Amino acid sequence: MLTIPELLIFSTFLLLLSVSIRVWRQRRQRKGLPLPPGPKGLPILGNLLDINVSKPWLSYTDWAKKHGDIVYLSILGQEFIIISSEELAHTLMDQRSGVYSERPYVSTSSGWISPPDCYPMGTDGGNVSFGLTAMIRLLNYLVADRKMYHVGFSKEACREYQSMQLQKVHQFLENLIASPTQFSAHSKTLAVAIIMAITYGYDPAPAEDPFVTKVERFINIFFRALSPEGAALTGAIPFLQHIPSWLPGGMYKRRAGECRGLAHDILNDPVEYVKVEMAGGTTRHSLVRDLWGRYATKDNTVTVEDEETIKAVAATVFLGGAESTDSVLTMFLLVMVLHPEVQIKAQEEIDRVVGNSRLPDFSDRERLPYVEAVYLETLRWQPIIPKALPHATSTSDIYNGYYIPKGVNVVANIWAMTHDETRFPDPMSYKPERHLSPTGELLQGITSPYFGFGRRKCPGLYVADQSIWASIVSSLATLRIRKRKDSTGCEIDVKPEFTAGLALSIRPKPFAYSIEPRSANAERLIRASNRGE
Repeated sequence: MLTIPELLIFSTFLLLLSVSIRVWRQRRQRKGLPLPPGPKGLPILGNLLDINVSKPWLSYTDWAKKHGDIVYLSILGQEFIIISSEELAHTLMDQRSGVYSERPYVSTSSGWISPPDCYPMGTDGGNVSFGLTAMIRLLNYLVADRKMYHVGFSKEACREYQSMQLQKVHQFLENLIASPTQFSAHSKTLAVAIIMAITYGYDPAPAEDPFVTKVERFINIFFRALSPEGAALTGAIPFLQHIPSWLPGGMYKRRAGECRGLAHDILNDPVEYVKVEMAGGTTRHSLVRDLWGRYATKDNTVTVEDEETIKAVAATVFLGGAESTDSVLTMFLLVMVLHPEVQIKAQEEIDRVVGNSRLPDFSDRERLPYVEAVYLETLRWQPIIPKALPHATSTSDIYNGYYIPKGVNVVANIWAMTHDETRFPDPMSYKPERHLSPTGELLQGITSPYFGFGRRKCPGLYVADQSIWASIVSSLATLRIRKRKDSTGCEIDVKPEFTAGLALSIRPKPFAYSIEPRSANAERLIRASNRGE
């Protein structure tokens, strides 16, 4: 048996050999065509030492300013194409979606991401596949899943959820009034309650729901495995996958084992809940119930394959919806604290359009352009997902004379798109007016940078859009959000800081704030709505 030093030497040799063979093959396949421009890298290491691993989108943006909207780089033999323009992303990922719709094989943490033809993060030794279907590589899986998504998440189908979403938002407001310092907990509860109701017809407990607790832990572990930049090191040096779990650097193995167990529970437990409810005749309307009814045979059973796909679709919807809604609402809270003048202007518009005898609803949306601009600017200013989940090419392609290799990681740099100075002057400033014409009309609607591109566009985008808008407009209509005061009556200054790491999303670090009802009438309307009056 090889010793650790011998394994290191052998792995280094394999790395050098692998990269050399890959470079030789690439040059043969390109037939003289150049790769897209990009930063010069070192032999073998590529651009490993140049990239900001914790905030790669910033490195990508800097390189785009120097090399253009399409940039090529490599990290330890892993190839990347970075797209930093919305127009180019539409051209490649939408118009050529047949080429740019796979997911890359990410070798992270000893089998966290499964082989190319499998669902990621296989559980129970591979007997049960955890279907975070955003990472399914092969398009034949994707087509079946997208058909299921359309059942519950088409634009028309999502309108049926609006009443329920408003009900959950009004409960969120009442929770905030009762305990305003617990915004984070209430925001998570709201996000989870909406998506669980839609997906499984399940109402989670107000606090410490066992299923929700598992999901939060799973998200914290799993999404760190989806960074191709961070995964390149482990994929390139197989030795790292053999470090014992008890050694420094072996933590990923312990986390992988925990994650597989959590994945099994998340995938199966809520669907079992729906099946029990269906058997008892008490099930509520939900995505899983509708899919089960559509794919069931005469004896009300579905094939093993269809059941696994239903589980995968449902789990993907829940994981994506819960995380994104909570993060955006926390960002909204921050900008309201930082920009009281924006809050006042939005509230004046709501008072003028809606009045003070009811709470706003979706019928008011088109008549509230400034509120819409606040929503759009909150998404743009600090996009919670600064770079989209990576795509991969299913075959080689040629764009503008550049050779795009087969299997390359294709990353849409959302940060660059939302901070394009030609489209958004002074992009680091929060200015809702940038989305309005001089006469106050909305210039643009929700576009794809916030929800992905092509066949991999977020299937739950309409649900997320409705949940976030309803939360923002309802909060503005009923709450006063501002800086907290200290014991001497002075406002506590807030400096916006954000988390960043190998996880896909960013969110504000904890900050001081104050929340109270705008008026006694606003509080009365909230309580009356929750009593069904």
